[in-house]
Amino acid sequence: MKQIILMLIILPLVTYAQTCDKIMKNIVSKYEYETRFVNLDTIEIAYIKEGKGEKTLLFVHGLSSNADAWSKNIKTLKENFTCVALDLPGYGKSSKPKNASYTPSYFAKTITAFIDELKLKNVILIGHSMGGQAAIKLAINSPEKIDKLILVAPAGIETFSEAHGIIMKTMFTPEFVASTNNEQIKNNYALNFYKQPNEVDKMIEDRIAIKEAIDFEAHCIAISKSIAGMLNDPVVDDLAKISHKTLVLYGKNDRLIPNRYFHPDLDVAKVGEKAKELIKNSQLNFVEESGHFLQFEQSEKVNFLIKEFIEKD
Repeated sequence: MKQIILMLIILPLVTYAQTCDKIMKNIVSKYEYETRFVNLDTIEIAYIKEGKGEKTLLFVHGLSSNADAWSKNIKTLKENFTCVALDLPGYGKSSKPKNASYTPSYFAKTITAFIDELKLKNVILIGHSMGGQAAIKLAINSPEKIDKLILVAPAGIETFSEAHGIIMKTMFTPEFVASTNNEQIKNNYALNFYKQPNEVDKMIEDRIAIKEAIDFEAHCIAISKSIAGMLNDPVVDDLAKISHKTLVLYGKNDRLIPNRYFHPDLDVAKVGEKAKELIKNSQLNFVEESGHFLQFEQSEKVNFLIKEFIEKD
């Protein structure tokens, strides 16, 4: 009888442990730096915090990415600044609520709550791609939360017609995202770079591995909603409202911005100049030999530009 009772106790614990092992939080590779966690209401946010400095650099990743995407930047910049990078809801090791809107405004509110919860001060907000569009929303809606803004290949500057938006939203369903095969995953990553670094292999392995996660469906929903959110929650008409000194960076060889299919006559230089024109107190730099993921591909150049911009007062 005692053995039966013991088995009844142990079996649920074993099942629970096996289930925990199969969630994305535990499948995604260990980040370069210690992963911490904080609860924002019902959502658990994973984040990295390294370095010491009066000024805080808060890094926000892009679509299908996570906080570890900033590891090369944190490695250098933590010598002078407090560096914090978070996993947005739906991504990496953070919670993946299926009912979240995943719009730039939603992410901006989450980041604002994160700043408040961690009591971050003297914040320079740094957003990449989708994270850049979320950073723009935060700068406009909660300007008092940050001191400066850095946009790395930001989404939201290039705009799409209603017809093009419908095509993209119809195409990028959760089912479509989930069906991406291994070869397509590798090709998708290659599009992010001018010359793909070897370290990207880890990202590809993680992306393939998470297909087995029990919360992979929730992640695919987050990606699908994030794409729709960027289209439905635009920022371009509000860029003039940004009051902060802003650094805008693009890779000179970006193959994702602009969208070559919908805008074959547009180039990244024109997108960058549009950002500079619409954001009144902005500085624009193009990074040579770099694609969309410039903070990873040309981290030394990007780190130099970030540090130079922050220290320029």
